[in-house]
Amino acid sequence: MTNQTCFNMQTKAEKEEYLIMIKHGHLDIIVGTHSLLGSRVVYNNLGLLVVDEEQRFGVKQKEKIASFKTSVDVLTLSATPIPRTLYLALTGFRDASLISTPPPERVPIRTHLSAYSKERVVSAIKYELDRGGQVFYVLPRIRGLEEVMEFLEQSFPNVEIAIAHGKQYSKQLEETMEKFAQGEIKILICTNIVESGLDIQNANTIIIQDVQQFGLAQLYQLRGRVGRADKEAHAHLFYPDKSLLSDQALERLEALEECRDLGQGFQLAERDMGIRGFGNIFGEQQTGDVGNVGIDLFFEMLFESLSKLDININPHLPSEYINYLENPMEIINEAEKAAEKDIWSLMQFTENLRRQYGKEPYSMEVLLKKLYVRRMAADLGITRIYATGKMVGMKTNMSRKVFKLITDSMVSDIHRNSLIFEEGQIKAELLLELPKQQLLNWIFQCLAELHASLPALIKIMKDTREDAMGGRPDSMFYLRQREDDR
Repeated sequence: MTNQTCFNMQTKAEKEEYLIMIKHGHLDIIVGTHSLLGSRVVYNNLGLLVVDEEQRFGVKQKEKIASFKTSVDVLTLSATPIPRTLYLALTGFRDASLISTPPPERVPIRTHLSAYSKERVVSAIKYELDRGGQVFYVLPRIRGLEEVMEFLEQSFPNVEIAIAHGKQYSKQLEETMEKFAQGEIKILICTNIVESGLDIQNANTIIIQDVQQFGLAQLYQLRGRVGRADKEAHAHLFYPDKSLLSDQALERLEALEECRDLGQGFQLAERDMGIRGFGNIFGEQQTGDVGNVGIDLFFEMLFESLSKLDININPHLPSEYINYLENPMEIINEAEKAAEKDIWSLMQFTENLRRQYGKEPYSMEVLLKKLYVRRMAADLGITRIYATGKMVGMKTNMSRKVFKLITDSMVSDIHRNSLIFEEGQIKAELLLELPKQQLLNWIFQCLAELHASLPALIKIMKDTREDAMGGRPDSMFYLRQREDDR
């Protein structure tokens, strides 16, 4: 059996040689980064694809993975699955199993969440150095590394300190990481390049500065860089000022602090799903593009391909408001990008816009409402919204069962009583034909109520599955994918 590891520190000639060996089937097991999914890599007879750290793969990589699924067995691994992936597991669209037993002799990592203080940083590092350990110091941006280096060199003049980030030359980065692994470097100042793949047992303290700029999964992975042996490890998470953090950011940090026991990645992912939402809802039957591109990629593409709002409202922004904005086109582009990400990002964008420029004029409010409608529709699996006379129609992939669960959880009777479900569509008969702007408001309010019912839906579905499994706890779940649901 011939094995080979492929990574970016190899020479061009070595890479070319391995590409030829892969093409002719001379290698049995190939270990590498997402470059193995590139167009230049041609496999002779690929039988199994194992994807580690699944949450870090983007749309293009998932598209390539999806293309393998008809002929190749695919196993994806993740300590902290993204909300969409977790939703797929909870609802049975994907076979999933959970390993929650930590390695022997591991102890939980003590997590400390507090406002940034140089004194606390020095104290935490001194504690680790005094017991003979090493320290990770992580920042979200490269530009802050040198400043921290200068501060730590003044605080610890006799300690070996180094910087590591992804834009360094490969050889320099490799030498730095090797020295840190060997214990020659005591403090490593770095970006999240150390997020995964490192197992340095003597490094048992990690300092993470400006934690509000990291995702929950990133923080969980970074915290996991320490505590790799039987010694108690410490993770110090520093934020600049609580008043600068959104409620959602605080909730994420509190979730990380609470999920401190070993093997709690799944529980943390559940919390993340509860905070951010879980992406796009589908019914029990999957049709159309899902079968062609794979459900993961379909979720990624969903916002672009659906949520077609066939209501022609294109208000012009007042010239005085345009002049007031520093860069109006960039702001509109940012709004669209926020909407493509998730509803919480769009809400955060709206809040920041109002904080900086005040309450938006009515025409800007209409533009934002259209984005909110498209985003909420995407989350609900609605592919198109249209109006004909007094009738509003929403084409959807939702099943009748899911429609009933969502509408039963709606707080208001006004919209619930007006909605009816027909195969592939949700319809509402209004009392009279509304002007376009009032119609947009009605659709916005209706979708907002439907969207607000999603947390209740996921709880019902989760409780139903627990009952079906005989009341077994989440850590023992094993969900079977229903082939007839594809």
